[in-house]
This record gives sequence, C-alpha cells and structure tokens, in this order.
Amino acid sequence: MEAKIEFIRGLKESILPDVRLTKSRDGSTGTATFCFKNPNILNKSTAKEGEITGMYLIDEEGVLETRDVNARFTNGKPEKIEAIYIMKSPESWNRFMRFMERYSHINGLVFTKANY
Repeated sequence: MEAKIEFIRGLKESILPDVRLTKSRDGSTGTATFCFKNPNILNKSTAKEGEITGMYLIDEEGVLETRDVNARFTNGKPEKIEAIYIMKSPESWNRFMRFMERYSHINGLVFTKANY
C-alpha cells in the first residue's frame, strides 16, 4: 500500500504539501503543519465527492488523522488548505515520521532541517 493523504476518504490528494515540523525541547510532543496550495480537493469537479471531514495520512501501518483543517481564501476563492497534526508522545512522533518517510519516498520530497 502506498502512503497517501486524503481529505475525503477514498479521494487521494495529488498536490504535494509544504510540511513544517516543530518538536518540544524534551522531545515528548510535536506539531506538523501542512500547507496545500490549490489542492485538487478544492476543484469544482471534486465537490460532488463529499465534504472535507479531516486530513487522513494513510499507509501500510494504518491511518493518522486530524480534524484541524482550514481553507484559506483570496478574493473569495479557496486558495489553500492548512492542516495541523499534533503528536502527543514520542511514539506518535516516530509513527508520523515513518509515514513521512514513506510519503516522501513515493513523491520525491526532501527533508530540510532549519538552522536556529
């Protein structure tokens, strides 16, 4: 099974997101912020598929999900979707990172560490 992201179950999002990760100093919690610019889920042709119910990160291990999903509008038209996935334990951080490794491998994404 390939790693994929869906906003409506059964409808794969084809636009690749910009993902920003933060992690607490002690490593116990973390946040992933996804930004999809002009995602296909906002196309009129996909409106008939249903409503956005969350963001689902799906791979061979199962499903990670968040309901913290918001559309951003410019001049009254949807332009991007932002979603936040919160990891509340080192185990959930590790699980998320395994998903991202699979998703990145399939889609040719690279990880760039910020220098602070």
